[in-house]
Amino acid sequence: MEKKTLSRNLIRNLAGLAFLAVLIAAGDAFLGPFAVRILNLSAIYIVLALSLNLVNGFTGLFSLGHAGFMAVGAYVSALLTMSPSLKEMNFFLAPIVPWLQGVQLPFLLALLLAGAAAGFVGFLVGAPVLRLRYDSLAMATLGFSEIIRVLITNAQTLTNGAQGLKGIPKYSTTWVVWGCAAATVLFMVLLLRSSYGRTLKAVRDDEVAAEAMGVNVARVKIVSFVASSFFAGVGVALLAHMVTTIDPKMFILTLTFNILLIVVLGGNGSITGSVLAAIIVTVLMEALRFLDMPMNFLFLKTNGLPGLRMVIFSILLMMVVLYRQRGLMGNKEFSWDMLSSAGLLPRRRNGGKGAL
Repeated sequence: MEKKTLSRNLIRNLAGLAFLAVLIAAGDAFLGPFAVRILNLSAIYIVLALSLNLVNGFTGLFSLGHAGFMAVGAYVSALLTMSPSLKEMNFFLAPIVPWLQGVQLPFLLALLLAGAAAGFVGFLVGAPVLRLRYDSLAMATLGFSEIIRVLITNAQTLTNGAQGLKGIPKYSTTWVVWGCAAATVLFMVLLLRSSYGRTLKAVRDDEVAAEAMGVNVARVKIVSFVASSFFAGVGVALLAHMVTTIDPKMFILTLTFNILLIVVLGGNGSITGSVLAAIIVTVLMEALRFLDMPMNFLFLKTNGLPGLRMVIFSILLMMVVLYRQRGLMGNKEFSWDMLSSAGLLPRRRNGGKGAL
């Protein structure tokens, strides 16, 4: 019976993946450019939310330095894929460093190097600050994030300073970004089902008990921090190759808070929650954009109230947090049993687990 249950769930998983692939293909083929952009942005935010959830939700570290690692990934990927002529056009105030002028790598290789560079910076930052906990750790990571942004702003011959980079090759197609999102979800699922994933949760729940059981807590924290930084670098590199322009002002504290908002809304320690929240927040932020524009609806007439969209969005978020204090999913994950309990799928006659 257990084998039969596993086979049924495998078929359901494959059918679900095929259905999602068809939806993405249909969206890419029939939706307009703006809707496709929102579709792709949702996938990018899935990668970024999962990267932050890995360290904040699954390891129990309160980090606010994500924007700094994202900045490293974005600039590395952009500089490695831009042609020499594009670099010359961007660096008109001061020429780019000679060793980087003629470098132009394939997108996939640049994407991996962007993640690796962000992960390396994450290691340099994490090694000294991960001894701290709670608010102290948050302030330390925030400080390092600002240091990285200031260094990028002032490294004129390496990053083009405050002018940023324009004309970045647009490689982030629908299939590329959703392929990366799927790969990130798969990695997270496999990681958390492994013994190392259980070690992460043990450190999150009780560091002292985990250390008493022989867990090298410091190493676990650093590995989690580096992996989180890697996926942050990959995610924002995809964003850079979608918007085709970046500058240091993109990587302020607000960017970290936006990703943190998705993690909290979906549920700390939930892969499913991060995926759902990333899609909901991305779509809702654009769906409410009309509130910032002039309106003439019955007795309501406005000349445009910039920021009204964020007010309404914040109210909706507060309502969700009040009624779902642990987020949409809490720390739970999607399973076929959830659909069976809701009456959307037939119930099994015998016991067995229907988890994904």
